[in-house]
Amino acid sequence: MKVTRAQAEENRERILDNAAQLFRERGFDGIGLNDLMQAAGLTRGGFYGHFESKDDLAAQATRRALQTNREQWKQQADRSLQAWVRTYLSDAHRDHPGAGCGLVALAGDAARGGPAVKEAFGEGVDSLVQTLQRQMPGAEAGERREQALAMLSTLVGSLLLSRAVGDTALSRELREAARKSLPAGG
Repeated sequence: MKVTRAQAEENRERILDNAAQLFRERGFDGIGLNDLMQAAGLTRGGFYGHFESKDDLAAQATRRALQTNREQWKQQADRSLQAWVRTYLSDAHRDHPGAGCGLVALAGDAARGGPAVKEAFGEGVDSLVQTLQRQMPGAEAGERREQALAMLSTLVGSLLLSRAVGDTALSRELREAARKSLPAGG
């Protein structure tokens, strides 16, 4: 049965959406092509009609995850920065990496990834910094960018560490210390 161009594009989008979620949950090496395609409701045979390799998919899924984060962050612009920080550092965000921040979930994989993954990750970081920068106080763009970089580093680092420790109290303590260290965290 021949697949229409529209159906092929829909299938590709479904693969990307599922890969973006599953890579955040399990990492690039934590899931194989068979499982990725099955999650999208497709067979492995169709994979190479959409992507050159798993690395190509990883780069595109990274880009998708970080674009999704940016859209979510833009929607938060009407909330106070303090409320946004609390949500970012919440137990719910810590406990659901598949639906959470791609920076936290994919940083380790991106660091070990190929050039295309690193490029997608770098573009995503810069895009998210720009989104945060618009919410930072300060008169000069350079000052706001520096604040956004520091805030992003603090948020991502504390959430990453809080996911990595097995101690719930230490996990909460890490995130609380990060929240208090941020001007908007108060």
